[in-house]
Amino acid sequence: MEVQQVLHMNGGVGDTSYANNSLVQRNIISKGMPMLEDAILDLYCTSFPEKLSIADLGCSSGPNTLFVISHIIDTIKKKCHQLNIPLPEFQMFLNDLPGNDFNNLFSYLPDFYEKLKEEKHVSLEQCFVAGVAGSFHGRLFPNKSLHFIHSANSLHWLSQVPQGLQNEMGISLNKGKIYIGKTSPPSLFKAYLAQFQRDFYLFLKSRSEEVIGGGRMVLTLVTGRSSDPSIKECFFHWELLAQTLNDMVSQDKVDSFNLPFYAPSIQELEAIVNREGSFSLDRHEVIEIVNFTSGQNVAKFIRAATESMLADQFGAAIMDDLFRRYEHNVDVYLSNEKAIIINLVLSMTRKE
Repeated sequence: MEVQQVLHMNGGVGDTSYANNSLVQRNIISKGMPMLEDAILDLYCTSFPEKLSIADLGCSSGPNTLFVISHIIDTIKKKCHQLNIPLPEFQMFLNDLPGNDFNNLFSYLPDFYEKLKEEKHVSLEQCFVAGVAGSFHGRLFPNKSLHFIHSANSLHWLSQVPQGLQNEMGISLNKGKIYIGKTSPPSLFKAYLAQFQRDFYLFLKSRSEEVIGGGRMVLTLVTGRSSDPSIKECFFHWELLAQTLNDMVSQDKVDSFNLPFYAPSIQELEAIVNREGSFSLDRHEVIEIVNFTSGQNVAKFIRAATESMLADQFGAAIMDDLFRRYEHNVDVYLSNEKAIIINLVLSMTRKE
């Protein structure tokens, strides 16, 4: 599976689209807003630039990115009003992989601009939005061109499925699973961690060349309670998805599919930040979301995020049946267990 070609959230505005199934992500972003506000104000009040260049990495195709942009503008506008100084210009870059539904994302812009003008009294000549297609695991912007970077619900996706998930005979080391589980061998844990370390190091190195000295980043990604990524209450949805697939397709098909996903611990993240050396990790905060009340909600949430990869491996024809069965399995699980998603918000500063 070529991850950069098949990984994208479901486009459009249909029942299974990311646009209509991203309230969990909106809740996560909202809970991390205080840290974002502090970071953008610290940045702005240090030098009061006449133009702020801001990038949202992994923007997807729903309204959440414009929700973040709107909040950033509100925060700066309030500070400018307090200080009786003019509002700066905003250059906003929206980034995702080329397969992202940018058309749907851009369709929200007319309403967004209208609200800027009518509700926030911000001139349309003060906010410029552009799309940038490409992987954030490499360079995206010119040297020292960005003041602020935001990324939410994206950095846990890897650039590729880790290597080393099979033995010398070509047999899967993760039989019957699509992600790390409690019965997965230690070598599987190491392979996933090694891939995340490479990806996040490259992410930081790329951003270090694009962000000005003193620039800021606020990053939100899925984490576990510890360095053990198999803790069931965090990743029950992957276990249940694997069980559902095993009931529908051959074991060989399941064994040859592994998610390009890793949920790091704060200790693992800190180690990579320190090794790369360009950013200081100023603050971090753990956010727990416990708001899945039905199998239908979970099934729509997971389908919107993973259907492109699942259809590539198992065929689009089984998707409706797969997620009907999955919904039932999740309902059974939720009758006995809580559904928890744990996220980590990081605030970082580019060293001078």
